[in-house]
Amino acid sequence: MFNLLENTTTPTGGGDLLTSLFPILMIVVMFVAMYFLTIRPQKKAEKEANDMRNNLQVGDEVTTIGGIIGRIVSIKDETCVIETTKNGTKIRLLKSAIRNVDVKAEDAQ
Repeated sequence: MFNLLENTTTPTGGGDLLTSLFPILMIVVMFVAMYFLTIRPQKKAEKEANDMRNNLQVGDEVTTIGGIIGRIVSIKDETCVIETTKNGTKIRLLKSAIRNVDVKAEDAQ
């Protein structure tokens, strides 16, 4: 009778290794997916914004993050001066406050 019970036990195979590694594998897959869906596009957008701000030229028409539209009059290291009206109203602001370039200086001419 004891021999009968011993023969009916199921042998342990490689399936146990897969079931024990499955949760760890799922966490790794989730981190890889999060990197490609959130972190990578954000870094790409930051790089493009920095390139745009580093390539500003006098005469570019820009929009600030506050919604002010003006033309760049002068540029220094981290700041620039924009002219917002035809009367000559000038505002000094940080380059990081510029959201986008609406019209490039060479396109305006």
